[in-house]
Amino acid sequence: MCEFCLKHGEGEKWYLQAKNYSEDMLSDLRRLKFLEKFADPKAWELEVSRMNKGFDRLKKMPWFIRTLFSRMISRRMKKVHFGQVVPIEEIEQIFEFTNSITRVACICRQSTLGKEKRYCYGISLGPNGGKLLEVFQALEEKFSGGVIDSKFEMLTREEAMAAFHEHELEGLCHTVWTFQTPFIGGICNCDRTDCLAMRSTVTHEVPIMFRAEYVAEIDAEACSGCRQCMRLCQFGALSYSASNKKAVVDQTYCYGCGICRSVCKANAIRLEDRAASPVAANLW
Repeated sequence: MCEFCLKHGEGEKWYLQAKNYSEDMLSDLRRLKFLEKFADPKAWELEVSRMNKGFDRLKKMPWFIRTLFSRMISRRMKKVHFGQVVPIEEIEQIFEFTNSITRVACICRQSTLGKEKRYCYGISLGPNGGKLLEVFQALEEKFSGGVIDSKFEMLTREEAMAAFHEHELEGLCHTVWTFQTPFIGGICNCDRTDCLAMRSTVTHEVPIMFRAEYVAEIDAEACSGCRQCMRLCQFGALSYSASNKKAVVDQTYCYGCGICRSVCKANAIRLEDRAASPVAANLW
């Protein structure tokens, strides 16, 4: 299991523990200050610029310095804003014990694309968005001079799950996120092109998210060789055997998101526990 499961889940999956979504955690002043910075458009724009410049500098450094800086950044991010890939079955479990789901614009896409894309979901144990929504509405009023209610779209569990199934067909990977760990306040739907966290983790090898507790496995006998799964994989874990005419998964690259299953008409792909994989058990 990932280290958060040991630290914040008592050996169970930490993101399935209701205590890590507790409304009481929002009284923490450090968390409120972090959320204020997170919601400030100008502060976030500066942070994105700083990150991109940092990635450019890292590319030019010797590998051992890159490794050192990568570990330092990961260690810091684990304390404040860190994520983990979660398959859709467990997203549904999260929605079962949380009491409200609020769809909002993704800050990453706003920064990288310059336009609104509603791929992020605030989740709360409280009704009607809970304290988290109250905090973000207060910050919205502070930074823009008023609250625009349409920016905070309340969804039922059924509406949210339908949206997540659509995100899978777009090739988007589901991730849970902390706001001052271990408090989980949001679920995002990421891709490597537009998501800063995934780009940092996968492209630049500066991890700010864990892999899922799973890895994909392909039933070669069932696989039709259509290669549709390869189209959706964000991690380069799927390839095609020309001689066998079958798709193949490299579990050392697989993040266990499971979105490849959404387009497999042969139902040839399943998720297995990462701990049971000889090659991926210790890869997080």
